[in-house]
Amino acid sequence: MLHIENLHAEIDGKPILKGLSLAVNAGEIHAIMGPNGAGKSTLGYVLGGRPGYEVTEGSVQFDGEDLLEREPHERAAAGLFLGFQYPVEIPGVSNLQFLRESLNAQRRARGEEPLSGGEFIKLAREQAGLLALDPEMLKRPVNVGFSGGEKKRNEMVQMGILAPKLAVLDETDSGLDIDALRVVGEGINRIMRASDRAVVLITHYQRLLDYVRPDFVHVLADGRIVRSGGPELAHELEREGYAGVVA
Repeated sequence: MLHIENLHAEIDGKPILKGLSLAVNAGEIHAIMGPNGAGKSTLGYVLGGRPGYEVTEGSVQFDGEDLLEREPHERAAAGLFLGFQYPVEIPGVSNLQFLRESLNAQRRARGEEPLSGGEFIKLAREQAGLLALDPEMLKRPVNVGFSGGEKKRNEMVQMGILAPKLAVLDETDSGLDIDALRVVGEGINRIMRASDRAVVLITHYQRLLDYVRPDFVHVLADGRIVRSGGPELAHELEREGYAGVVA
């Protein structure tokens, strides 16, 4: 599904990714762990197409197509979802309005019929209920006045509605308490545990992996993956820290 080969990227002339390679097949969950400044968020931004991040070398194939040649909205329509470490607030735009326009724009790009207002509201309420998000919050401006945990639950509701092929989740566990961590972890499993979907889960800590058991764990350091393994690698990182494992 996703094939990254020798990816180099920089921002403001500063190299961040320095030869990163990664292959993610449909049906797999890959956890990316590493110290601060290793390039984890940069990887997510490059895949999502965030402006200011320049790819200087390498390639990224998504479903057999050149991902880097596509605009951000085209990547989304192709089935890529990017979850942010710090979800942004959008004053004046309700969750329902934002999500309906997002979903129907993607459906039109794929040649599918847009959902009616009634069909969409039913879907949105169903997804909010599964993530223990008060349906009334769907009427509020996107993330405005939300707590950190509510923002992350709201983002999982977005993912459930859009049902992407590939979710790249950047520190989804950031700011979550124990209960919210469990709910979000169960949400990731429910939405993305399928033979035709995949997840790249960027995280600092092993705690989310107690709920979302990855097929592979990769250590990202100094802009490239330096070690890969199974779920046991995350436990090794918890015990020994990044310095010991990278060394």
